Amino acid sequence: MSGGGDPATVADLMVRCLEHEGVTCVFGIPGEENIRLTDALVRSSIRYVLVRHEQAASFMAEIHGRLTGEAGVCSATLGPGAINLLLGVADATTNSTPMLALSAQVGLNRIYKESHQSVDLVSMFTPVTKWASMVLTPGAVPEMIRKAFKLAQTERPGAVYLAVPEDIEAAPAPAGSAPLEINVPRPDEPSTEQIARAAAVLDSATRPIVLAGHGAARAGAADALMRFSTELGLPVATTFHGKGVFPDDNPNSLGAVGFMRHDYVNFGFDEADVVVCVGYELQEFDPVRINPNGDKRILHLSRFPAEVDNHYDVEVGVQADLSRTLDALSAATTRRFEAAASGERIRRLLIDELERGAADNGFPLKPQRVVADTRAAMGRGDIVLADTGAVKMWMARLYPTYEPNTCLISNGLSTMGFALPGAIAAKLARPDRRVLAAVGDGAFLMNSQELETAVRERVPLTVLVWQDDAYGLIKWKMEMELGYDVAIRFSNPDFVAYAESFGARGYRIDAADDLLPVLSEALAADTVSVIACPVDYSENMRITTALGELSGPF
Repeated sequence: MSGGGDPATVADLMVRCLEHEGVTCVFGIPGEENIRLTDALVRSSIRYVLVRHEQAASFMAEIHGRLTGEAGVCSATLGPGAINLLLGVADATTNSTPMLALSAQVGLNRIYKESHQSVDLVSMFTPVTKWASMVLTPGAVPEMIRKAFKLAQTERPGAVYLAVPEDIEAAPAPAGSAPLEINVPRPDEPSTEQIARAAAVLDSATRPIVLAGHGAARAGAADALMRFSTELGLPVATTFHGKGVFPDDNPNSLGAVGFMRHDYVNFGFDEADVVVCVGYELQEFDPVRINPNGDKRILHLSRFPAEVDNHYDVEVGVQADLSRTLDALSAATTRRFEAAASGERIRRLLIDELERGAADNGFPLKPQRVVADTRAAMGRGDIVLADTGAVKMWMARLYPTYEPNTCLISNGLSTMGFALPGAIAAKLARPDRRVLAAVGDGAFLMNSQELETAVRERVPLTVLVWQDDAYGLIKWKMEMELGYDVAIRFSNPDFVAYAESFGARGYRIDAADDLLPVLSEALAADTVSVIACPVDYSENMRITTALGELSGPF
């Protein structure tokens, strides 16, 4: 499709526009109404990854966008196929991830009346996208594809959606049609006046703290954040979504904030009078948890203005390139701060908890042991995707993370079932990294059919199933709030046989000491592996009770 000459059909023109935008993969399932687009993709330089459910395709596109910063693309047919894309599209928007969803639509010759598989898809996608529209004429394709990528990839990033009627897709492309030129805005300099105002707040602070969100990772600001923290002597906590943008083995690191109880890291915020929020967005973590009285002074450093919230009353906002903002604010601030003793105690509490877990030989395994062995098996730059559930809480709290986008968590919509399809996209986007999906048994079976996709596409990855035969996080919450649980237990297949039926390798953990060697073997293998690991979630209530009894000041 990258050859010369005018494209023959609108489908050919669309694919040429996708190639021009740098698209390398499209994830999807073809239907009767978009066979020409699928054919054009297969004939192009773009890798078409056939999946087993459109929801999985949307998660794959989302993770591709998150890791590359370029809009991931998924494709489906009309009606039910398009509707199945909706969850991943909403997840991408709430996670501020660039993504383009394409689907077929009934032809213009019947869209105006009640007809087979015809639903108003644009209206359906509008609430969960930055832009949703339908291609109504062949000549609009270059402009609409360019607009879609521009909107998806511009701060705040998010998902966009385009519907393509069947007869438009099959129509001849207008003579001379070609992709539009791509213009990328230059990084913007921070306002000198706003930097001066922010510096004045820091200069008058007693105990400031930094909260880094995923926006700092998207902006490539990890190095600048390190310089800022080191030069000013400021402690840094991250959101779950921002894990890794500040390395957990740095002396100024406080770990990740977001657990459902007042965790160790929260005490750093309890003592703070100024919070410097770097690339933080409210959907990552409710600010009432760190500013319950609304009395802390907030500096909002981002590419776009803050959302309005009673507990996030911004005193100074700087909307500009984050790295330039951090460097400018560091240069303008005259104060330098001594590390508080509380920071060392917070780090020590987290380290001690992980070390106790690593030494615990109980079976089924304690969550702390699973996290410790996972960290021991993974390299600093390897990628783990922690699915939503109890596994997310334990991984987000305890899994030491050292580089941006190496511990991927959905914290906007927090949807279950994204980790396995996301792991496929992660490995395709970062083939030099080992990739692990850490997933509860409930979430695993929501998209486990994508094992076949990984095997067929020869995408080596490892799936670690935390098995407790229940919806563990909901059980945890019920026990906390009701004192008992209801309607959360289920049975599971034999995960080893299940994996092998797809052509993957299957492993069952029968003792605590089995996990680390099995993880190491699976991660080193050039294939798809599934590890079933029984987990003892009685630790859930033990940790929440212990944290509830913990008191400050630190």
